[in-house]
Amino acid sequence: MPYSGMQHSDSPERIARELDWNLLRTFVALAEARSVTEAAERLRLKQPTVSNALKRLEDRLGRRLIHRSPGRFELTDAGRLLHREAIEIHGSILRLGTLMREITDAVQGHVRVAMASHVICPLFDEALNHFHRAHPRATLSIDVSASREAIAAVTARRASFAVCLVRDRSPRLEYRRLYREYFGLFCGPTHALYGREGLTKADLAGQSSVSFVTDQMNDALRSVALMRAEAELDERIVGTSAHLEEVRRMIVAGLGVGPLPIHVMRRDIEDGLLWRLPPYDNPPAIDVHVVWNPKARMNRAEEVLIAELVRRIEETPIAERTYL
Repeated sequence: MPYSGMQHSDSPERIARELDWNLLRTFVALAEARSVTEAAERLRLKQPTVSNALKRLEDRLGRRLIHRSPGRFELTDAGRLLHREAIEIHGSILRLGTLMREITDAVQGHVRVAMASHVICPLFDEALNHFHRAHPRATLSIDVSASREAIAAVTARRASFAVCLVRDRSPRLEYRRLYREYFGLFCGPTHALYGREGLTKADLAGQSSVSFVTDQMNDALRSVALMRAEAELDERIVGTSAHLEEVRRMIVAGLGVGPLPIHVMRRDIEDGLLWRLPPYDNPPAIDVHVVWNPKARMNRAEEVLIAELVRRIEETPIAERTYL
């Protein structure tokens, strides 16, 4: 049904002149909630206030932004477009305070890294060490999250850059492959296959399994999903997590067979906490990337660290950034 509210010209000048940022802020909360009530609770506002803000925004833009009816609360095409642009605007506004504080010192600033769990990469650690020695007044924070959440934080400019897996590349972001790692299947000490030599993939058939939430045919760990499928593990995955440490925990605890990066697990194998299972040849390769938003207004510390990472990546052959 066409939007029946007040229609306005789509003039960019009019929208820039009349659009209230507070309405966009309210809309971002609505777009990420499941109802007006939930959005109001997040914003600590009364429900009528939020509903009125949405109506005013729709009137200003002359577009229906959210389909609202009993049992239905979802963004329209116009709403999805506005949400994508609004989160970028939101990220830019959040960063203004930081930029103003840092304008007096070109080498001072804070870098926020959105990191996939348990990234083991000497090149990255060396870059951090060099960055800190060269710019001791700069500060750093690392937030561990699922790869898709890390990329969302970069897109919204809540993070300086991400170190994570990549499924689909956005034309809005820049990507550099940081390193390549290989995955194998493992079990814990209480598992029936633990300690057994000469196993074949046939021995894994029907075994219960645990894995990552991205271990799916249409996600970043597609090659790992293929490895599990070829092993004919039980189709029902008994445990999942976005964090490597928790997948490892479930494997060690005996919940099932699961995939882990081989080079990261060497110490656990030596300590007897994990046992490598077939396939032993041609394990699936997974690439970990550095991802940043080239349109984000960066402070000097962010610029310097990203430039240092890119320089090291370009000067180091991929063979030296491949870990097995």
